[in-house]
Amino acid sequence: MTTVSEALPQDDPHHLGVLAQVTFAGPPPKRIVTGYGFWIFLLSDMVMFSCFFAGFAVLSGETAGGPSGAQLFNLRSVAVETGCLLLSSFTCGMASIAAEERNYFWFQVAMAVTCILGLAFLWIEFHEFADLVARGAGPSRSAFLSAFFTLVGCHGGHVSAGILWLLTMMAQVVAKGFRADIQRRILCFALFWHALDIIWVAVFSVVYLLGSGA
Repeated sequence: MTTVSEALPQDDPHHLGVLAQVTFAGPPPKRIVTGYGFWIFLLSDMVMFSCFFAGFAVLSGETAGGPSGAQLFNLRSVAVETGCLLLSSFTCGMASIAAEERNYFWFQVAMAVTCILGLAFLWIEFHEFADLVARGAGPSRSAFLSAFFTLVGCHGGHVSAGILWLLTMMAQVVAKGFRADIQRRILCFALFWHALDIIWVAVFSVVYLLGSGA
């Protein structure tokens, strides 16, 4: 194998400069390292949700004589819930653009709208769970409902954590502005929020659409 040192003539005036660039390039920017590390966390989260999806797929028919998804799910309500979360992904993207441009006003507006849409999503989900429990279809009723509450509830817990993170980022921008470390945290939050949207699309398709047709 030919090295850089062997490939360049020793009397080339640019020889030492090229070697210095190759040898002392330095570490990558913190933004890249942080983003890469957070992607690893998100992939581990995806693995966890994959296990929940697999469990739901296996137990979806185990109703123990109780109601099935077709009898329980209100697709109109779930469609509104889905629309809120997908729209929040758009507003989150707008907040990221505003942060890149260091536009304080539009960042706060976009994050506030994202928060409102996320809270609306949680409100609809909470009422769905409360209605199911009131109808005797709680998580202890059957293996199907246990898997349903675990999968959907875990996603809802992630959304709740995301809203707390969102409010923290809004407060940090107020207190510290768009510093480099704050920008990195905003990047990680955006990755997290978009990942939740992707997972919910899978939940909507596998749990609600396929479950309602059962």
